[in-house]
Amino acid sequence: MESRDEGTSERVRLAEDESRQKNWKRWGPYLSERQWGTVREDYSEFGTCWEYFSHEQARSRAYRWGEDGLLGICDRQARLCFALALYNEKDPILKERLFGLTGPEGNHGEDVKELYYYLDATPTASYLRGLYKYPQAAYPYGDLVAENRRRGRDRPEYELVDTGVLDGGRYFDVSVEYAKASPDDILVLITVSNRGPDAAPLHVLPTLWFRNTWAWGRRGEGHTECPTMERTGQSTVVASHEQLDDMVFHLDTRDQVPELLFTNNETNTGKLFGVPAKSHYTKDAFHEYVIGGHKEALNPDGRGTKAAAHYRFVVPAHSEVKIRARLVSSKEDRKAPFDAEFDATFAARKSEADAFYASVIPEVATPDERAVARQAHAGLIWSKQFYHYAVTHWLEGDPCGPRPPEARKYGRNKGWDHLYNRDVLSMPDKWEYPWFAAWDLAFHMVPFARTDPGFAKEQLTLLLREWYMHPNGQLPAYEFAFGDVNPPVHAWSAWRVYKMTGRRGHRDVAFLARVFQKLLLNFTWWVNRKDTEGNNLFAGGFLGLDNIGIFDRSQPLPTGGRLEQADGTAWMAFYAVTMLAMALELAHHDPVYEDMASKFFEHFVAIVDAMNALGGNGLWDDVDGFYYDQLRIENTSTPMRTRSMVGVIPLFAVEILEDDVIAELPGFKKRMQWFLENRKDLARHMTYMTEGKSGHRLLAVPSKERLTRVLKYVLDEGEFLSPHGIRSLSRVHLEHPFVLDVDGHEHRVTYMPGDSDSWLFGGNSNWRGPVWFPLNYLLIEALERYHHFYGESFKVECPTGSGIFMTLDEVAGELAQRLSNLFLPDARGARPCHGSDARYATDPSFKDLVLFSEYFNGDNGSGVGASHQTGWTALVIRCLEGIAQRRATPSGPPSEHYVRTLRPLRPEVPGRPDDIPRK
Repeated sequence: MESRDEGTSERVRLAEDESRQKNWKRWGPYLSERQWGTVREDYSEFGTCWEYFSHEQARSRAYRWGEDGLLGICDRQARLCFALALYNEKDPILKERLFGLTGPEGNHGEDVKELYYYLDATPTASYLRGLYKYPQAAYPYGDLVAENRRRGRDRPEYELVDTGVLDGGRYFDVSVEYAKASPDDILVLITVSNRGPDAAPLHVLPTLWFRNTWAWGRRGEGHTECPTMERTGQSTVVASHEQLDDMVFHLDTRDQVPELLFTNNETNTGKLFGVPAKSHYTKDAFHEYVIGGHKEALNPDGRGTKAAAHYRFVVPAHSEVKIRARLVSSKEDRKAPFDAEFDATFAARKSEADAFYASVIPEVATPDERAVARQAHAGLIWSKQFYHYAVTHWLEGDPCGPRPPEARKYGRNKGWDHLYNRDVLSMPDKWEYPWFAAWDLAFHMVPFARTDPGFAKEQLTLLLREWYMHPNGQLPAYEFAFGDVNPPVHAWSAWRVYKMTGRRGHRDVAFLARVFQKLLLNFTWWVNRKDTEGNNLFAGGFLGLDNIGIFDRSQPLPTGGRLEQADGTAWMAFYAVTMLAMALELAHHDPVYEDMASKFFEHFVAIVDAMNALGGNGLWDDVDGFYYDQLRIENTSTPMRTRSMVGVIPLFAVEILEDDVIAELPGFKKRMQWFLENRKDLARHMTYMTEGKSGHRLLAVPSKERLTRVLKYVLDEGEFLSPHGIRSLSRVHLEHPFVLDVDGHEHRVTYMPGDSDSWLFGGNSNWRGPVWFPLNYLLIEALERYHHFYGESFKVECPTGSGIFMTLDEVAGELAQRLSNLFLPDARGARPCHGSDARYATDPSFKDLVLFSEYFNGDNGSGVGASHQTGWTALVIRCLEGIAQRRATPSGPPSEHYVRTLRPLRPEVPGRPDDIPRK
């Protein structure tokens, strides 16, 4: 299927931005939703970030490394920020940011306690739309904290909807929309809808402020002299910053003339620490004025570094009010900022967004599928965030900032002093995880490649740059511990993005070569650090699976010895075979890469041999027909018979070599033939099949017989197969937990469909049953590749015991459909992802809204964990595309082939110097 309407206006903007003709991405949804409670803002002795900088302090304390706000935007370096503030005349505080429980407060860890939704977005942020639901009664801060503290880990989380505060529709739907008339002309439309039966008051404060980059005593990159904002008219503010054009902030006075408020984005040290503040006008002035009536908190001169327009409405029942604002460069300012052109621009950008997604989402998708995909794309784009963290500065402290205790020099991230992050990055979730995670980001880029190929490639390249990657080759994991070990999926993502963003013969070979060179360093780090015995069996720590096994794999084993990991080893096989595919592709352009292809071919086969045959059966258990971790103590090896994703991941490492492709690479062909003839002990792991005129060679961890045996478990509804995808732990462990006694201490793994009641690795062992998108998606891709090799003749029973036999491509389609059904309305209008909340099925103000949670209950499909982890859960976009493709061509090629034949998503543009920062 080819992209339609290649010349949409949004594609033109993308091309103009990438070629640096116009800076369309300077402004975007890059504002975090939580800066408080982060590692960056933590200057405590023992790394207690949640307590050191709390939500309560956030309204009065200036941030050092970023900013947060409610459905806001900022420039790409977060110098000038815009967001909403709200007050319902009942709350104890001004609602300037989202509230949630800290890690220690929540019965399942940190958890945002708000209702908000990302409804639409284009890649250049030429159009954005978000929605926030704000109660008309007092926000139940205390109730949420107390009840969740009271509940144990065996109870579900207590959410905002459980408090009753939204009952009877007594809340406001606050919608904010942004439209760009030009790169530096942003139109804002705020619509407040009263969903309740009675008129209700609401204060709305569109707020503009500068991130504090001047108070820390540093100079150089990222630090400036103090900028200024000042009133220049009844409803106009001019913001002046040395690195930006002067920006004019216009407020509409059509229905009400707002009161302009001014203060400074400075810490109220008197209130927080009993020390006189540097400025009489501090960050919390608007809270003090609106809630407490303290007008002296405001700067009467109409100047500062933070400004707001204060509107107060009494919104009639079932009615709405609108506020218009405009943030525009002084070079483009106009005398009538809210004339007919304002509404015409919004109408045009909405229409262009529709046209853009009509060219992205398959035409044969149903209206419900299109709506889900559209919101998933929006969530990805809204989850971009400016992320700033210079570890050296953070460790040593700032000249005018809080002095870190001596102990922190020997604590968190001490070995990452090279790391200097100051970029827009794709976040897992801008409230619960407002920091990049390397393996999350790799999954994000696959759906991003459909809308913004340039951004996808830029992000993947960025994490490999020397100011991110450790000198030893390790990729940074996440800010709580950059040295933790994430599964090595970066190569896979780069390879997928490369293939998705161009036709054969028209792909970005320079991008592939660039990432390949840096990935060599990372692969070497893995080999040197994680294969302690040099036998090609790997143990990489927790590997992102949050202790799916019986032990905390990031800590020394209580038994002594070591754990040879089925997943750790399989990830390395997956890594090696992906690097092989990349090297073969590059070798068609430069024969030098043939040597690298040979290296990775041999490395892959060696890993596969160790996994299947070392010591007899390697990590394979021939009795059960499954791959298990092996606990090795001296010369004794004991399988950890937990049927989990650990034993499914070996299926992912599969690649097909085609003889006609190999024939064009004589150096590689010669070395491969020598290997096959002289290392028959290893060559047994390559399967050869002739189909028509083409010879195909299969490189995979399991043989055909072992693949069949593993799939018997995977497709068993009493084991891994749930109505909504593949569970992370077999349901058989509900009645039959895996138990191991070590020196009188019982270690146990029990199936739990949602949050676990186990507390390992500082949080829930939440891979003990739920459905997760990233590994489900990798399994779908792997099944498509197996099908491409084995063809229509190879069928398995799906579900196991049903008597229904499917090809592996049909199985992939079945899994994609089950995953997609999480978000699609059933006959009653209910979506499984929303659990038992009937509002999403019956209330017109809820029924079209979708939440893309971190993971999903393995029995009923309800969303669990972070509610906006659209990042990797946005892989549902790819599932929906595959479903639509199969519907359009039921006997045609699988979706894996569909990926390979896509047209480029936009006109080709000249390369630009990536190392030159954009302002």
